[in-house]
Amino acid sequence: MDLTRQKVCVIGAGIGGLTAALALRQRGAQVCVLEQAEAITEVGAGLQISPNGGAVLRALGLQAEVAQRAVKAQAVELRDYAAGTMVSHLDLSLLKDQAPYLFLHRADLIDCLAAAVRASGVRVLLLQKVDSIVPAGEGHARPRVVMANGSEMKADLVIGADGLHSRLRPALNGTVAPFFTRQVAWRATVPNTIDHPNVARVHMGPRRHVVSYPLRAGALINIVAVQEQVGWAEEGWHIPDDPDNLRAVFADFGGTVKPMLAEVKEVRRWGLFRHPVAPVWQGGHCALLGDAAHPTLPFMAQGAVMAMEDAWVLVDALSKAETVAAGLASYQGRREARVKRVVDTASKNAWKYHLSNPLLRRAAHMGLRMASSVAPARMMGQFDWIYRHDVTQG
Repeated sequence: MDLTRQKVCVIGAGIGGLTAALALRQRGAQVCVLEQAEAITEVGAGLQISPNGGAVLRALGLQAEVAQRAVKAQAVELRDYAAGTMVSHLDLSLLKDQAPYLFLHRADLIDCLAAAVRASGVRVLLLQKVDSIVPAGEGHARPRVVMANGSEMKADLVIGADGLHSRLRPALNGTVAPFFTRQVAWRATVPNTIDHPNVARVHMGPRRHVVSYPLRAGALINIVAVQEQVGWAEEGWHIPDDPDNLRAVFADFGGTVKPMLAEVKEVRRWGLFRHPVAPVWQGGHCALLGDAAHPTLPFMAQGAVMAMEDAWVLVDALSKAETVAAGLASYQGRREARVKRVVDTASKNAWKYHLSNPLLRRAAHMGLRMASSVAPARMMGQFDWIYRHDVTQG
């Protein structure tokens, strides 16, 4: 299919939406991005770009620019919560012949993508609040985007990259309420006063864990702290909390956790909800990608990367199909099983960090120490299905 004939409307200027817009434009499509915010910004959060995400950046021509803003990761360390002693060391240098594993401020990745999107000729329209999306059907050959002010926009293809509260997802699937996972998380960035090395550290404790890694040439540390909790009402990423509450929950954590948390001046807290993977990703010349299709818990650091993979495969599938409908069907067929496996793996990962029985925790930690010491390559090999998967190679 000749994408130069296609007028595409992308809803949402996040990582997935911008990646899709750029990939479409590079294939010649006429692309418009609608963003409800007054500026394309993302503040206060880090993310990890594993080699499978780096492959997409390389194919888009952005790998070098993004790498300049990122910290190249050397390892993942699992540590005991009390003394901070090492439990397991996963050497990321074993990922040979792959794109580098990067720690990156989310705002920096958004900046790189947005600049490339605008330079390519994509129209980015801000302060555009979408009320609903009507897929193509009998009586109207093209999908319609209905704005909050009552105006409408038509396109040959509409892509819903508008996250958890997507306007397109219910149009294709109806509404299904998420369920609370009984876990809450805090996130913050602090100055790197402890000389945090270029590793991701996971301090594992009873029903809690703390993840930290450096950002922006090591000047900052990104912190994500998770606690099991029975009740929670509100779902959202930007709920402010008192830093003293965070410090109180993790007061018994030793090692570098205490001095890191002492630096927290502002912190956001959110409840972790599990949304099912959407059964229908496409239809009526519309498609979902990223969190709009398959929100994932943050325990495999794959949320942003899955959105980037989605975007690339969507455009590749369209370019190889004879019709939009065939391309969209191929897109879901190529992505669904992989995404479900990643989402399920992330959902099951937290319990490994939260062992509360001291005997069970001691035995598990002993097994991890032995495995990472005796067979480090095998330890890393368990993630090959994620990290060595390159969607740009078909």
